[in-house]
Amino acid sequence: MTTTPLRPRHRLDHLDLLESHAIFILREVAAECSRPVLLFSGGKDSAVLLHLAVKAFAPQRVPFPVLHVDTGQNFPEVLAYRDEVTSALGVRLLVARVQDSIDRGRVSDPGPLGSRNRLQSVTLLDAITEHGFDAAFGGARRDEDKARAKERVLSFRDTFGQWDPRRQRPELWQLYQGRVNPGEHLRAFPLSDWTELDVWQYIERERMSLPAIYFSHERDVVRRDGMWLAIGPFVQPRADETVERRRVRFRTVGDANCTGAVDSEAASLAAIIHEISLANVSERGATRADDRFSETAMEDRKREGYF
Repeated sequence: MTTTPLRPRHRLDHLDLLESHAIFILREVAAECSRPVLLFSGGKDSAVLLHLAVKAFAPQRVPFPVLHVDTGQNFPEVLAYRDEVTSALGVRLLVARVQDSIDRGRVSDPGPLGSRNRLQSVTLLDAITEHGFDAAFGGARRDEDKARAKERVLSFRDTFGQWDPRRQRPELWQLYQGRVNPGEHLRAFPLSDWTELDVWQYIERERMSLPAIYFSHERDVVRRDGMWLAIGPFVQPRADETVERRRVRFRTVGDANCTGAVDSEAASLAAIIHEISLANVSERGATRADDRFSETAMEDRKREGYF
């Protein structure tokens, strides 16, 4: 009698384990909550999160909508990517606009060149209330910022949408308590334990597409607050600034007037992974003006309802 040799089993690596845990969180929250939503900005972390959601619920479509809080100061490449991906996947895209919050008098207009990044909290909370969402998935990671390092995987928000780190529930042995009290909601972070390097390695493995600004390209920039800001509708050179044409890329995506580029020749995923493996500063700490000038900036914003 002949026997068929057993095929060698695929050896699980750290990306398989991270993926499995993230998918478990997505399914667990979707089962516990009645109206979840996934925050999707078009950035690399939210792109990975949406990719994981597609895997989690295949062969069915993602069973909840995706929401973009649009400040009106985004990079056009990112908005184009957002629309292309959501259309291709057939997911329902909701857009909550900060401009609408300004028009309704909910927040003050910072002016054409002022940052709207902090205004997102009000717009997000209003959207959660309007649609009755009781859970929101976000792509935040603990390695990004000290405040985010305090986060649980499931982060509970009170009736005002505010976060209190002292009132979060324990998550021993990766056991989660997803019950939401009336009037409250939770934020779920399936990528909590991922690093920036993990994200890029996963993107390479899964052959995912991303907005072109993540890869090295030539762009007109000015040096401001220790960062290269891209010249455009939301950034204009000041009298003492000189516009330079440089080869840069973006490590993170936010408002165009507070997200800096880095000098880089990394035009491929392999080159980006090599570059990130040598970096000793997080992407937000190096290139986000709204976070880097105060150790409590992110924590203050999270207490107000931000991710």
